Amino acid sequence: MKPVTVTELVAALRRLIEGVPEWQRLMVVGELSGVKHHTSGHWYFTLKDENAQIRAVMFRRDAETLTFPLEDGQQVLATGRLGVFERDGQTQLYVSRVTVLGSGWQYRQLELLKQRLFEEGLFSRPKRPLPRVPRAVAVITSENGAARHDIETVIQRRYPGMPVRLLPVTVQGREAPQSIVEALMRIHPGMADVVIIGRGGGAKEDLAAFNDELVVRAVFHCPVPVISAVGHEIDTTLVDLVADVRAPTPSAAAELAVPELEELLRWHQVLGQRLDHALAQRLQWERDRLQGWVEHGLLAHPDSLFREYRHRLDRLDERRDRAFERQWAEWRHRAETLTERLALLDPALPLARGYAYVTDREGQLVTRRAIEYEQRYRVQWDDGACWVQPIAVKGDGDE
Repeated sequence: MKPVTVTELVAALRRLIEGVPEWQRLMVVGELSGVKHHTSGHWYFTLKDENAQIRAVMFRRDAETLTFPLEDGQQVLATGRLGVFERDGQTQLYVSRVTVLGSGWQYRQLELLKQRLFEEGLFSRPKRPLPRVPRAVAVITSENGAARHDIETVIQRRYPGMPVRLLPVTVQGREAPQSIVEALMRIHPGMADVVIIGRGGGAKEDLAAFNDELVVRAVFHCPVPVISAVGHEIDTTLVDLVADVRAPTPSAAAELAVPELEELLRWHQVLGQRLDHALAQRLQWERDRLQGWVEHGLLAHPDSLFREYRHRLDRLDERRDRAFERQWAEWRHRAETLTERLALLDPALPLARGYAYVTDREGQLVTRRAIEYEQRYRVQWDDGACWVQPIAVKGDGDE
């Protein structure tokens, strides 16, 4: 990297800045500060606003056109070019003409009003969106002014047949603020969906009505969105700050208020084509999905849906049969065991082996100790029975 001198650097910076054609014919709005009138006839001052400042100089040959002295606090429109002073490398504005936009006192009063309204929130509320296609447009401007003609011409060119509700007002003079406020109070959503308020260009004093506090508050309370189109692009009023949209000119406001009908029709056609294409794609997708289901193995061979369940049922049937056979075998074994036990309890079995039993006349079994002499008893054998009457026999001590 080759080193350069400060002189070369400043010269390069000057060529860069002065090589931009747009910067050689500028109109800058700002407040004068640090004004100095040199004995040579040159004027030195600073142009500033609330966010930035730039040094400026007006040479004697240009200053001779001044009809008033420059003072601190003046709001001016300075016309000139941007350049670099090589001696100290300072970028500055070389002014050829100065137009006073307002006195210092008026400017300070306007700034105080602006600050107060800002603190109340009139400039910081969310901006309302403009309707895509308004049903009607209200226009608040002079009945015979060029602004009305420009607005109506642009609206009818962009959207033929769009209703335009003109509310004629006085746009400058002492009666202008009240006239504009009354027009704004007549606005309601049934009349129009958007309002254009403004006028053509003029001096700073001519735009004073759009800096009036009552007008600013009326715009703030307007029930529909407001487009401000006051003066030229370089003009800024309090109505511009409180409005929902600021347009640089009345014609630009009309372009913002209504869409271009032909463009809407083209867009509608494009949307229709996109919708048809989307529907066709969706229908084809549904057909493909349905065809996929039709060709799916489950539908082509529905028995495969039940094959596994049928196998499971067969296995369950087999398990049921085996369980029943096991249970039946257990029941049969228990029955056989009980039968054998019952057979052992049959009183006829001992009789078959030669035993007998004795009953009394009532048929009750009688044991040896219960036998009474001189009573008749029945002796039962396997193959017969007889009645006997026991007698006493003397022997070896037995009876």
